[in-house]
Amino acid sequence: MQIVLNEVNKQLAESVDEARRIFHGRGHCFEGFEHLVIDWYPPYAVARLYSDVEPSWVEQLSGALKTVPDIKGLVVQQRGRGKEANQDAVWGDVPDLMETQELGLAYQVKPKRNQNSGLFLDMREGRRWVKEHANEKRVLNLFSYTCAFSVAAIAGGADHVVNVDMSKGAINTGRDNHRLNGIKGDRVTFLAYDLFRSWKRVRQLGPYDLIVIDPPSFQPGSFVAEKDYRKVIRRLNELTAAGGQVLACHNDPKNGTEFLKQLMLEECPDFTFVERLENPDDFPEAELEKGLKVLLYVRDK
Repeated sequence: MQIVLNEVNKQLAESVDEARRIFHGRGHCFEGFEHLVIDWYPPYAVARLYSDVEPSWVEQLSGALKTVPDIKGLVVQQRGRGKEANQDAVWGDVPDLMETQELGLAYQVKPKRNQNSGLFLDMREGRRWVKEHANEKRVLNLFSYTCAFSVAAIAGGADHVVNVDMSKGAINTGRDNHRLNGIKGDRVTFLAYDLFRSWKRVRQLGPYDLIVIDPPSFQPGSFVAEKDYRKVIRRLNELTAAGGQVLACHNDPKNGTEFLKQLMLEECPDFTFVERLENPDDFPEAELEKGLKVLLYVRDK
């Protein structure tokens, strides 16, 4: 477990009491630990296991992390595509609901939740970019989840943000996230809609200067990238004007940068690729194309 401890201590030193990934085995940079990630919501750690391990292995991990003074509690979750997640608070008084910080902004998270805790830590640099570039813009946040992009956009001076997500629970948490940061409701719209049935309403609230597309990589019944991403991209022309920007995000290791580039080329030839944003340094990847992809486009005409 020394490899884990070394990386955990390194990342904790960089966290400055903000949420962060403190071990990213899924990036295949730590041999033998490809099945393990550990997220940090100060002062608690959440370890996620993506393959089955023996109870004794979990005990070793728990014991090693207990030696780190900053960590006051540990949750262990069993994850994996297509399987039900199981979780257990191994030690420490980990709350069901807590507030955490990122880039100086506050968010609600549920560290003991079976699936997603409420804030996708790998998207930190995307939120940083939005915060730095949203000034005086009208922003559309698609698949908004708990609306973290919206909080960042308003903090960066956006005129208005429209958040769209089919989960009413996620949208309600998004409202809470805005209240946590003192954001008034007249600058934000929340739509708990099935996007594929609600394009008219979304279009009526436009046009938009910046659109963020951050769908789940694989969620049968609501979004499967190979089938549904194209349906979103082909709507961009009617949602933006000349100069409009798009952040297209995708986090499935099966699909590299070319997956999004080809869709944009086929459906939106008036949009020009600008750059791929760098991923956070706490998400090291042996193969960059298998990690998070965040591509910036701008509409030429």
